Amino acid sequence: MNRKYCYDYPRPAVTTDCIIYDIDDQKGFKILLIKRNNDPYKDMWAFPGGFMEMDETAEECAARELLEETGIKGVLLEQVMTVSEVDRDPRGRTISIVFTGRADSTSVSPLAGDDAEAIEWFEIGELPPLAFDHHEILQKWLKIIRGRPRRNDKRYCSAR
Repeated sequence: MNRKYCYDYPRPAVTTDCIIYDIDDQKGFKILLIKRNNDPYKDMWAFPGGFMEMDETAEECAARELLEETGIKGVLLEQVMTVSEVDRDPRGRTISIVFTGRADSTSVSPLAGDDAEAIEWFEIGELPPLAFDHHEILQKWLKIIRGRPRRNDKRYCSAR
């Protein structure tokens, strides 16, 4: 499909990031992170995510990146914020649409793929240093998620 775009205007790249979590009754939140296999921030931990393609929606991008980098599908993803600080990515101007979803960490078997070198669940209190501005994103996400009613019931977990 040929489309004409308004290229007279500077345009940022659009990315998605996925905060995939589970809740342990004793230990609290666990977050799924990937270890980056490419620069920038090679060998650092980050949320699964990546650049949106021209023919997909933000929701499709988030689901695709989650599947490509973790092998996980079927997570009910919810958009929780947009991050647009000007210098958030050393590669250039990017805007990230952040999604979140709960997955059962005891039954989901994530597998690192695409540009993910490794993948691991981390407890909130034991997180490694995070790439990009993902630490700040996580802090904002925690404020949002902790303000919601707590649903420990596994029925609310969409990916098992």
